[in-house]
Amino acid sequence: MTSSDLPRCEFAFPGPLRDQLVAAVLSGAKTSTTGLLQDYELDGEPPPEVGARSVVVDSVDRPVAVIEVTGVRVVRLGDVDLDHARDEGEGYASVAAWRAGHEAYWHGPDYRAWLGDPEFTVDDDTRAVLERFRVVERL
Repeated sequence: MTSSDLPRCEFAFPGPLRDQLVAAVLSGAKTSTTGLLQDYELDGEPPPEVGARSVVVDSVDRPVAVIEVTGVRVVRLGDVDLDHARDEGEGYASVAAWRAGHEAYWHGPDYRAWLGDPEFTVDDDTRAVLERFRVVERL
């Protein structure tokens, strides 16, 4: 299977945040990510499985790396741990800082528009998919 046959992995929406996250993946600083379980359900897709590979794309839709899932957990947002938060590669020194950063994204206009719910909010009981991965090939 070539990289062009793999599913795409898009971190955030195109723009500065995606560029920052892709750079963190390529540098090795980012080895985990978080998505909401509802996103997978809305897309009609199951959460990722260990061993699955995908192609990371940048803001201009250029493939930059192949990653492989090394771990997946579905947890309440209130149960996210510091190791996961730190491994997201965004400089979070506490779970509270991680949560604030992610809430800004999930409560932001891009995510709410994608969801079609301008009032959407998360809370401690919102189910999150915590994914760990490794870069297997830079493109």
